[in-house]
Amino acid sequence: MTLQEGQRVKLAADLRLTDPIELPGLVIGILSLAADTEGTVEEVVERVRDDADVREYERLKSLLDSYGDGMPPESKRQLEQKVGALQPAWVAFQEQGPQVTVRVRFDNGFILSASPQDLYVPV
Repeated sequence: MTLQEGQRVKLAADLRLTDPIELPGLVIGILSLAADTEGTVEEVVERVRDDADVREYERLKSLLDSYGDGMPPESKRQLEQKVGALQPAWVAFQEQGPQVTVRVRFDNGFILSASPQDLYVPV
């Protein structure tokens, strides 16, 4: 599920934002946001993973689908082998899907930008 701008959300789990803040010999604290902290989605950014193997698979698969029947048998076989070798990258890309990040303004004033949408659940 992709979140939408203006949608109310809450953190699905506690989120640690910093490593321990220390002075010599003394730990002052750690900045965290608690689970169920609510806020509003201000921005949604969907990025498609840019992978050379995926682009090459798409290019060769399209070539094979469009012109494979008219190709000499040896050329077609070589193209099929290349497509087959790139197929694992294509399958991984399909399973992963687009990477969606969001900017959320929490009710307490904190803003998290470029955070994975999986950190949040709709309210």
